Parts: sequence; structure tokens; C-alpha cells
Amino acid sequence: MKTLATSLLIGVALIYALATWAHNAGWGAWTGYVAAAAEAGMVGALADWFAVTALFRRPLGLPIPHTAIIPTKKDQLGASLGSFVGENFLSADVVRGRLHALGIGRRLGAWLAEPAHADRVTAEASTALRGALTVLRDADVQAVVGEAITRRAEAVEIAPGLGKTLERIVSDGAHHRAVDLVCNRAHDWLVTHGESVMDAVQGGAPGWTPRFVDRRVGERVYKELLRFVTEMRDMPGHPARGAIDRFLADFAADLQADTDTRARVERLKSDLLARPEIQDIIASAWSSVRGLIIAAAEDDHSQLRLRARASLISLGKRLATDTRLQSKVEGWAEDAAAYLVTTYRHEITSLITDTVAGWDATQTSRKIEANIGRDLQFIRINGTVVGALAGLLIYTLSHAAGA
Repeated sequence: MKTLATSLLIGVALIYALATWAHNAGWGAWTGYVAAAAEAGMVGALADWFAVTALFRRPLGLPIPHTAIIPTKKDQLGASLGSFVGENFLSADVVRGRLHALGIGRRLGAWLAEPAHADRVTAEASTALRGALTVLRDADVQAVVGEAITRRAEAVEIAPGLGKTLERIVSDGAHHRAVDLVCNRAHDWLVTHGESVMDAVQGGAPGWTPRFVDRRVGERVYKELLRFVTEMRDMPGHPARGAIDRFLADFAADLQADTDTRARVERLKSDLLARPEIQDIIASAWSSVRGLIIAAAEDDHSQLRLRARASLISLGKRLATDTRLQSKVEGWAEDAAAYLVTTYRHEITSLITDTVAGWDATQTSRKIEANIGRDLQFIRINGTVVGALAGLLIYTLSHAAGA
């Protein structure tokens, strides 16, 4: 394009020389028109060559003011470009209007409603989840989880809650199964370990009593104990069962209203939380949870992934048809985007400014010229043509006025 524009300049210069010679040689009045057009074409071509060249370098290497604009004004151009982008593209109103026109809610819903897309999102989310869990240090997470659970447990008084729960259990009779289990196990144990019970009773007898007396006492104690446990097991209305009911009901009331009982429970809670065994159990909970999550994320047929996929498809179908939900999603997206461009507009535009400032001036000029130079050479060509037409018109009007 440079060659074409320069050739056109040389061409009009030759035409001007030949037309001038022909006019002086008396070839006719038309040679004056051709010479005037060619002369004006040369002026237009030279003027536009100067203008185009002045953008990128100093014409003929002469230190003419306001030339080599891009190399000398590179940083100012970068700052102006950054400001232009910030004001015209990174404003809250522009971003909101553009996002609203896109209809993000409806498009996102239609996209998620496709099973293949839901599978893709689920797979990507599973990969991200596995990566995040792999990067996290178990010791750090365990410390955070343990501290959070301990702090939460210490901040909340558990006695009233335990009292209410126990009160409901007693009123519903749900504790009877536990009592039945204890009675059954106690009966079975007594039947199996009768000799041990009698030996224990005999071992506690005074040394001066006869052994047969100790034996008879032991047998009597064992039989009475077995009878008591058997009756308690087989008789739902046994007095001991009623005593247990009354004890549990009173204890439930004390947990809720008695200050001393509540204080003792809180001290017991603090003592338990302070024990290393409890802290180890709390800390190890993270390892178990982490292993379960990773295993579920890796298994394509796990309930975690299947439920996530089903939820995404359901959300997509609802989002594609529910205009109210679409409005909410679009509002959230617009608010988030507006916040980002408003808060971080300077950081975004500084990327443009700093990048341009880091470019080499000469290289920058060459890059720009390589990308837009072809169009700029059309300016030179047009200048030659328009200049020639303007010169011809002016010459024609001048001669017409003189005539």
C-alpha cells in the first residue's frame, strides 16, 4: 500500500511536469487544467504523507514539533485509552444494561436444563471440590473445626436442651425400651455369673462367721437379686420402674430449672471438652468427612453427584420458565457485576495503562502501524485524488471568473 500511494504521487508529479511542458509548448488550454489538477494532487499527497508519517515517526528525520506522536505520547495514549474504557465500558449503568439485555437467567436455565450440560457442571464441580480438599492441610482444617465446635459448645448452655429432650422422652415412654434392655442384660448376666455374685457376697462377710452361714447368705442375696431383676423385667408396672420414671422426670425438670444442676452439667461439659480424647475425636471428624466427600465426588454414581445433577436440571427447568426467578438471578448478576466494575475499575484500567507504559516506544509504533497502516495509506491515496479534483475545480472556477 505504501508502494501504491508513493507510485501515485510520482505519477501525478510526472503528469504535472509533462502538462507544464505541454502548456508552455502551446499544446492548448487543456494542458493548464491537467497541470493544475496534478499540482494540487501532489500537494494533497505530500500533505497526507506528512500527516500519516507524523503519527509514527519524524518525517525525513526532522525534529518538527508535533510529529512522532505515537512514540512520544505512548504513555498518555495508554492513560487516555484506560480512562476511555473505564468511563464508557466499566460503568455500572453500562454493565447493568448489557447484562439485562442478555437475559442471563433464561439462557442459564435453558443451558442447565440439558442433561449433558448438567453432567458437565457436576463433573467440573466435583473436580474443583476434590482439588480444594486435596490442597487444604488436614492439620489446619482439623484445628479450625475443633476450635469452632469447642467454642460453639462452650458458648451454648446444654442443660436446658437436655432437660427438654429428656422430658419429651419420659412423657412419651421412649425410655422404657432402654430400661427393658438393661433389665434383660442384667438378668442374663446374673444367670450366667451367679457364682461370682455369691463369691463376692461371701468375700465381704466378717471373718468370725461360719462359712456355711456366709454361703447361705450369699445364695439368699443372689436369689433375691435375681428375683428383683426378673420381676422388674417381666412387670411393666413394677415399683422400681415407676421410681425410674419419677427420677428421670425430676432430673429433666432440674436440668431446666435447678441452678445447681445446670451448673454441674456445664462443669461436666467443660471437663469433657478439655479432655484430649474428646479433642482427638472432634479433630478426626474432619478426616472422616473429607474421605467421604472425596469418595463421593470421584464416583459418577454416588448419591452426591446424582443429587447434584438432578438439582441442576431441576433448577435449569425452573429458571427457564419462571420469570420471577429469572429476575432474581439477573438482579444478583447485575449487582455483582456493578459492584466489581465500580470497586475495581481503577485496577482494571490500570492494566491497560501499565501494559502500554511497559511497551517499547519504537516497537509500539511499529505494531500499530503494521495493524492499521494499510488503511492509513488509503488516506494518502485519497488525498492525492481529492487534491487533484479540488485543484481542477479551483483552476476551472478561477478561469471562469476571469473570462
